[in-house]
Amino acid sequence: MLNLSVILEDNARRYPDRPAFTLGDTAFTYKQINSYANRVASALKALGIMPGEKVAMCLPNIPQFPMIYFGILKAGAVVVPLSVLFKKDEFIYHLNDSDAKLFICFSGTPEMPMGKYGNAAFKECENCRQLFIVAKGNNISGTEDAPNFEEMIAGQPDTFESVQTGADDTAVIVYTSGTTGAGKGAELTHSNLFTNAVLSTNIFNLTNKDVQLVVLPLFHIFGMTVMMNAGIYKGLHNILLPKFDAGTAFKLIAQHSVSILAAVPTMYWALVNYNAEDFDPTVIAKSLRLGASGGASLPVEILKTFEKRFDVPILEGYGMSEGSPVVTFNHLDIGRKTGSIGTPVWGVEVKLVNENGDEVAVGEKGELLYRGANVMKGYYKKPADTAAVLKNGWMHSGDVAIKDEDGFFYIVDRIKDIIIRGGMNVYPREVEEILMQHPVISIVTVIGTPHEKLGEEIKAFIVLKKDQSAPAEEIMLWAKERMASYKCPRIIEFIDALPMSASGKILKRILKANNR
Repeated sequence: MLNLSVILEDNARRYPDRPAFTLGDTAFTYKQINSYANRVASALKALGIMPGEKVAMCLPNIPQFPMIYFGILKAGAVVVPLSVLFKKDEFIYHLNDSDAKLFICFSGTPEMPMGKYGNAAFKECENCRQLFIVAKGNNISGTEDAPNFEEMIAGQPDTFESVQTGADDTAVIVYTSGTTGAGKGAELTHSNLFTNAVLSTNIFNLTNKDVQLVVLPLFHIFGMTVMMNAGIYKGLHNILLPKFDAGTAFKLIAQHSVSILAAVPTMYWALVNYNAEDFDPTVIAKSLRLGASGGASLPVEILKTFEKRFDVPILEGYGMSEGSPVVTFNHLDIGRKTGSIGTPVWGVEVKLVNENGDEVAVGEKGELLYRGANVMKGYYKKPADTAAVLKNGWMHSGDVAIKDEDGFFYIVDRIKDIIIRGGMNVYPREVEEILMQHPVISIVTVIGTPHEKLGEEIKAFIVLKKDQSAPAEEIMLWAKERMASYKCPRIIEFIDALPMSASGKILKRILKANNR
């Protein structure tokens, strides 16, 4: 029997007074986080939530996130974390699709009124019985008629005997981003999440002396497993940052002597481009000992710039929601290779296959497949979708990769992102890596846009460095000198900012939708 909440309960017993989560000037110990989670579990039981039922939650990186998350698990229920960027219709879809019986939502802010949208959505979801608002100060407009979450747990005991769940019971349903349609709920078990959290601590050689800055959203699987669950399992002090900002991140690193930073590539891009007059990078270098990157491919130029400026190594890895999420990583004990996603993590096998399902040779491109302790049970209520990606125990990632002679893997691109120009396959990431070397380009993303004769043409969306400029024609000529002609972008659009998800991923689907 295994309930993931044991990782919190264990450290609440061993290190009750150790700080677990800090937001601003307020710190919560492991004992306090666990006691609050017990009150949540007691309240859920009193409200009639049964083991196995779904409880949705939508909160930013605040201490109530782990309190509620583990309270749901202690009650034997299933956590359904939802994005803080959702609007009404998105909440409706996810509440209905997950069969959520109860919804706990942050009130939000005037700029991000998630409580307003969540309340409006709840009223149109017949199967969701109750909504509670976690209020920030006074409830914002649109949530006045919803009960306050603190009222729900008022008077509940701070002790609770956690429901014993099976290792293969569903603990969390994490929704995919829905890049090819409505998001699908990946069912992750207690065992999936426990083993992935433990192996994450081993990858980074974490000790309870480490302090980590939690900038990744906790409702996203990367932040949930690699930061929150791994951090709790090892007894770390976790510094919360609800909304990423490079200046604030650096301030917190210096203030709390942060040693571990995990972020997505767009966050590292913002960090290397931060240049306040009073900023001293040597302070960061003295504190940080390790950076980790995942969620998308980290451009080599950004990695090199960050490591040179702060003298801190970045370990790259690869994962996906269906893999709990970590599949491969660069390991400190094995060594790392720049631009590589590393080697398989403990308990996971990886292979690359062609369109016939045959394993490809070293150096050849193939779809990345994996199996092991990290693979989801399946997509909730979607057996056909599950069968399409889970075959004979192997999860088909939809990503194209190559493997070198030392067993290190390199992501080439998403299969769905491959551009077919005049019958020739073009991998956007390869084009992006080259364009990132241009002296005026700050960040770039490449897509295929419809073309009457060629099928698709290559288009680059470019964000320029501050106070820099260059004609599109000059950039195209520069690119032609560095890559085959058929790979060169023929269309360039300069843009102030790239569309990004709440987890910091570049949303190519939005750019594609506007260029059909």
